[in-house]
Amino acid sequence: MGFSTFYPSLVQHPSPLLKSFRNLLEALNDEELRRLAAKSSGLTRRYFGKTMRMFAPLYLSNECINSCSYCGFSRENAILRVTLELREIAKEALHLSEAGFRDVLLVAGEHPKFISNQYLVRCVRQLVDKFPSICLEVAPLEIPDYRELVLAGAEGISLYQETYHRPTYLQVHQFGPKKDFDWRLDGPERAYSAGFRRLGIGALYGLWDWREEAFALAAHIEYLLRTCWQAQLSVSLPRLRPAAGNFSPPHPISDREFIQLVCALRITFPQIGIVLSTRECSELRDALAPLGVTHMSAGSHTEPGGYTGQGSTHLHRTLRGKSLPVTHTEVSATEQFATSDKRSPAQVSQRLSELGLDTIWKDWDAAIFATT
Repeated sequence: MGFSTFYPSLVQHPSPLLKSFRNLLEALNDEELRRLAAKSSGLTRRYFGKTMRMFAPLYLSNECINSCSYCGFSRENAILRVTLELREIAKEALHLSEAGFRDVLLVAGEHPKFISNQYLVRCVRQLVDKFPSICLEVAPLEIPDYRELVLAGAEGISLYQETYHRPTYLQVHQFGPKKDFDWRLDGPERAYSAGFRRLGIGALYGLWDWREEAFALAAHIEYLLRTCWQAQLSVSLPRLRPAAGNFSPPHPISDREFIQLVCALRITFPQIGIVLSTRECSELRDALAPLGVTHMSAGSHTEPGGYTGQGSTHLHRTLRGKSLPVTHTEVSATEQFATSDKRSPAQVSQRLSELGLDTIWKDWDAAIFATT
């Protein structure tokens, strides 16, 4: 049994901690929000110091067999697709390494023909000497498949539920294996059982009412802190961004509400990591950096080959699995979503320094567990 079994009762009969969290999500005036932010900032410094851990996404493939109405990689979109070869991944990785990154997130769509588990294992093995921390954001897997990735050198998994509201989930996931709500919901526990030491969860804000989404996410956090207690847990709070398909968020969350959400999570769960990507604009990222965020990406590209132009020689266009023509002027794969913060890693690092935060590029090495 996993979280999917207990989820309904945990939400219907919340713990005292979850009740306290719900209270923090109530509408606040300016002074109340300032006090919330000050408390959140103090807890972040107490648990994490004046630091910001940096990571970069490396997109391996934008092939996908799922039909997700909000995602640029959906099979319903006639986009330019590519799966990078190992030599191309090596060049993308070298670019990120030279920019200072030692923590990389490997991202791929879901397509068994192009993105097999053995392909992912080969990718991890190729990068393990260059990146002390390798995490993956891929489709949910069986425990043996997760274990192969751990043995190859991966240490973390990010698996976002997208929305915890089952009717909305079924509405926006119209075709493909991603339609299985419970299989995805229990994925982090399978990853933990396989040996992953870092677990990342989250919801995609804009699909459902943000307060209800946050409350369900908090229930998941509380459960995983209890059942997967040996892992480091982090949460990501992505908001929907423009992407192929032109999906319009039915429940947008404002910047003010977003700040309140970050602070409420930090106060309720002071020990977890909070991730903020380049989906958000530079001004908001700068404002949130001292308040509760612990992990940031920078200079990100959300298309395979985006950093160095790899994969341009074998692009193809598909719509629902059928091939369509590609013109000679089209030279790069389609991005998953548009980023907002366009600053380089060096510029983000400089700004964090101005805010009094130390940029951490590497905080883990497998040699810690090495025996002599």
